[in-house]
Amino acid sequence: MLNALAAEGRIEVRVTPGARSEAVRIEGGTVHLRVTAPPADGAANDAVLRLLAAALGRPPRDLTLLRGASARIKLIGVAHN
Repeated sequence: MLNALAAEGRIEVRVTPGARSEAVRIEGGTVHLRVTAPPADGAANDAVLRLLAAALGRPPRDLTLLRGASARIKLIGVAHN
């Protein structure tokens, strides 16, 4: 399902920073990401891009934060190969 969302070129995710462990889950069509990085100095945003890239089996350079740098709901752009 995650790769199907990536095929559209954009994925909206809900992020929980500062979590005890990192995880990706899809619930009701919503992608939830838990990252251990704190929400400071862009650390959580970097962790989100790395975690989502790993889940998609793509390099992090293929992902771009389009919207939500300081919000829990983020829009991630996925480059087409």
